[in-house]
Amino acid sequence: MALVAARAGVSGQTVSRVVNDSPRVDPATRERVEKAMAELGYRPHRAARALRTGRSQTIGLVVTTLATVGNSRMLQATAEAAAEREYALTLVTASGGVAEAFEHLAEQEVDGAIVLNEASAQVPTAQRPAGLRLVVVDAATDDGFISVHSDHAGGAALAAARLLELGHPIVHHLAGPADSFAAAERERGWRDSLAAAGIDAPEVVRGDWSAESGYVAGAALSAASAVFCANDQMALGLLRALAESGRRVPDDVAVIGFDDVPDAANYRPPLTTIRQDFTALAHRAVAALVADIEGEGPASGPSIIPTLLIERSSTR
Repeated sequence: MALVAARAGVSGQTVSRVVNDSPRVDPATRERVEKAMAELGYRPHRAARALRTGRSQTIGLVVTTLATVGNSRMLQATAEAAAEREYALTLVTASGGVAEAFEHLAEQEVDGAIVLNEASAQVPTAQRPAGLRLVVVDAATDDGFISVHSDHAGGAALAAARLLELGHPIVHHLAGPADSFAAAERERGWRDSLAAAGIDAPEVVRGDWSAESGYVAGAALSAASAVFCANDQMALGLLRALAESGRRVPDDVAVIGFDDVPDAANYRPPLTTIRQDFTALAHRAVAALVADIEGEGPASGPSIIPTLLIERSSTR
């Protein structure tokens, strides 16, 4: 830093302000300092900064699996959102439980952590190191941490209502795992739409988020005229099962999924679905965590990201 200051003809404090993106540097001086930094190959020293600020500029991400589309997309979006705020990301899989993952992150002295989806259910009962700031994606409570999630119930209600608007007398539901917050919220939204129309909800058929479980569920849904699937992967399996049984989509049965995965538009037929904005979800989670880390205080109440109905050929 001293070498940069000497080359740019400024004080070390001015170099520090440029490094920390302070507004108290005029553009010409900033340009001169950045030119000197580039010429000398200067990079901020993360360990030294951590000693000075008491922060590692690193956040953790806790997942149980990366096999699901939602988790893998959230990993990418969270890494990008963290990098934009100049935070590194450490990934931990909770194979031994969330409490063990928290201990592992504490040993690495992360400033805070984001917990994703299936791992979120373990957070309320898991012991966590003192001072570990948390943002939990898809949690039934926000007791002691910041909660962020998509509007699962609202999106599901929109899907069921749309199928009823199209003239179907009843909408069946291919649900996700019983212990999943997202699956429970999507089931709640579906039930709310049917109740609002004065329709008794039929028994749900439950899958495990995989396309294979959607295919297996096809036998139980073979007589349905409209099905709302809790995610696009199960909808894919269901479409295959319906095709093999001779039922045409959407002529004989209408299908709506949830997530809007990149391949949904190329299913056969292209899938009507509820779009989750994974980028907005990750950015909201990172922003809330960084605000808490940097002393702006935790957000009050859950932060909910809107969902959107995307209509394609699987509904008429």
